[in-house]
Amino acid sequence: MAASVQQQQGRVSLKEQRYDRQLRLWGDHGQQALESAHVCVINATATGTEILKNLVLPGVGSFTIVDGNQVTGEDVGNSFFLQRSNIGQNRAQCTTELLQELNNEVSGNFVEENPDKLLDNDPSFFCRFNVVIATQLPESTLLRLADVLWNYSIPLLVCRTYGLIGYMRIIVKEHLVIESHPDNALDDLRLDSPFPELREHVGSYDLDHMEKKDHSHIPWIVIVAKYLEKWCDANGGQIPKNYKEKEAFREMIRQGILKNENGVLEDEENFEEAIKNVNTSVVATKIPGCIEDIFNDDRCISLSQQTPPFWIVVRAVKEFVAKEGQGNLPLRGIIPDMIADSSKFIQLQNVYREKAKKDVEAVGNYTAKLLQSLGKAPESISQKDLKLFCRNSAFLRVVRCRSLSEEYGLNTSNKDEIISHMDNPDNEMVLYLMLRAVDRFFKHHGRYPGVYNYQVEDDIGKLKSCLNSFLQEYGLSVTVKDDYVHEFCRYGAAEPHTVAAFLGGAAAQEVVKIITKQFVIFNNTYIYNGMSQTSATFKL
Repeated sequence: MAASVQQQQGRVSLKEQRYDRQLRLWGDHGQQALESAHVCVINATATGTEILKNLVLPGVGSFTIVDGNQVTGEDVGNSFFLQRSNIGQNRAQCTTELLQELNNEVSGNFVEENPDKLLDNDPSFFCRFNVVIATQLPESTLLRLADVLWNYSIPLLVCRTYGLIGYMRIIVKEHLVIESHPDNALDDLRLDSPFPELREHVGSYDLDHMEKKDHSHIPWIVIVAKYLEKWCDANGGQIPKNYKEKEAFREMIRQGILKNENGVLEDEENFEEAIKNVNTSVVATKIPGCIEDIFNDDRCISLSQQTPPFWIVVRAVKEFVAKEGQGNLPLRGIIPDMIADSSKFIQLQNVYREKAKKDVEAVGNYTAKLLQSLGKAPESISQKDLKLFCRNSAFLRVVRCRSLSEEYGLNTSNKDEIISHMDNPDNEMVLYLMLRAVDRFFKHHGRYPGVYNYQVEDDIGKLKSCLNSFLQEYGLSVTVKDDYVHEFCRYGAAEPHTVAAFLGGAAAQEVVKIITKQFVIFNNTYIYNGMSQTSATFKL
């Protein structure tokens, strides 16, 4: 028994060592979600294998490659997961075998089948996956696949490498994010409207009658809170707002630094820390606009038995805000590290932690009542999930993408978005228009333009005709330079490994976001321009 426990601890230790850097990004729960995921990649092209490489290495649970093609010399030339000896063999099988060598904890499967045939015979096949990634698919197949997955609410990531151009499109009805990990998020300190426990704790400090040692180890949050109370008393209850007022407030704190017998200021780093943090800590506590939008969403207002747990807890938080929260979200309960002695820091930390704990309990009570009213078990949302939700209640995000059929529909396409970006004829939007044009070329001619050198000159006119008919059909009064038509004919639908590798990294990142429900996916189209090394996102 003891040996078994030691072996298990050893495996955990090895796993932590292997995945250490990513565990710091998305935590144990994020890694668990990744290891439980089953991802489908359609077509083991250079782009498809690069995406899978970047999912296999961090430990995705399992993957399935759907590809009925045989390995060609071109495949060997642009993919590191194929060898010359593989030519003529099934591409899915060959790449699966080599990809599995990267991580023996990942299960790899392959299906030697054309995706069109699967869609004809067994469309529900694709519904067993957490995410489907479609690479280098023709437009007709893609539209069919997108409709099937949309109806089953399975996220679809479309990826395409076309010459020096990279393209991604995320298609998901609703993507709910609790941990969005925003950059430069301010600490949730509530110094402008301290809760009773914080006010009592701050009041226990008497700055004017303290020993020098104690004075120099007061946590800076207490210092700012103390002087903010004085400021508000002298300024009609208003906190300093503009630069002039905050500078005056900093000077007020500076005056509180002890002086030695010669009248020289003592070296009190905690006061300097307080002065430095005035800008970010003396702010009005308010609910972000995006969270207000989530509170007012129909999914929050109208709950049913089919409502996901996310929206039930959102409703509980909304009710908390209206009552116990007195207009504020649940306290995050985390304070930054600072110069202070251990006992003072821990006391302050506990004040915030206890208040956060009470807020979680209050939200939990509302959640339990809502679950009961919907006929769901109270334990269906765990205390751990509630705590995570409350801690991130200011960072919730809801991403809703448009379907591909809406984007491609004559009456539902987002023409305004396209026209607004085409004020600049070299905007990445022109590359999107060219990709739509080459798809039309494929539909008419059964091949892409310029695949062979001798076709390039003749195909320029044909591609220009396809582009013009597309623009006319969609009522897009924009001009595309001839240079782009020529360039796309010269590409010959090639899939250079350099562009595929870049897109593979970017796409895998979005897949991890979808699986872990952490960080925020783009909405909904991403274009990479390898010629100028620029990229852009569009809401099409």
